[in-house]
Amino acid sequence: MKINTADFVKSCTNLKDAPSGKPEYAFIGRSNVGKSSLINMLLGRNSLAKISSKPGKTQLINYFIINEEWHIVDLPGYGYAKTSKKNRELFSDMIKHYIFESENLMTLFILIDSRIPPQESDLDFIYNMGANGIPIVLVFTKIDKISKNKVASTVAALKRKLSENWEDFPPIFLTSTIDKTGQKEILDFIQETNELYIP
Repeated sequence: MKINTADFVKSCTNLKDAPSGKPEYAFIGRSNVGKSSLINMLLGRNSLAKISSKPGKTQLINYFIINEEWHIVDLPGYGYAKTSKKNRELFSDMIKHYIFESENLMTLFILIDSRIPPQESDLDFIYNMGANGIPIVLVFTKIDKISKNKVASTVAALKRKLSENWEDFPPIFLTSTIDKTGQKEILDFIQETNELYIP
């Protein structure tokens, strides 16, 4: 897929204010997993999604229109401990409402840091999505920062954990924003999935 246009549409906290009528691909992960950098890499833009050195910066549901045909949805991260309990609860409710109620969500991309072992917050979130029938894809980020053997070990460790409850794994992509690893594969996946969208 070629990205011709990519523009910010709006930020909101609930579905009643969201743009409608187009397929959506939402991105989520623990804070500081590299979500904004990945979105920018996929779209070939330097600063469309705002990047911050401070985890937990995304606090709204952000919509971007791609090729005037589909939306990327940038969701707040989960598992961020340095905000207030009230904010964590608000973010959690906002995320759940979007994921479980959006009629246009085609795939939820769950980002995982390839440099560290599977985290309980990631596993809990993945299991929750699976239990609720949400179509998910797992995206390992920052693979350029460690060896290929280490990446393979991290992926294998996650698969072992998931195999305790699941027989089949969701699609898995390996990504690097430095050399654009995974860009074509993810965009091709989105293009194929767009063909399944029924307005």
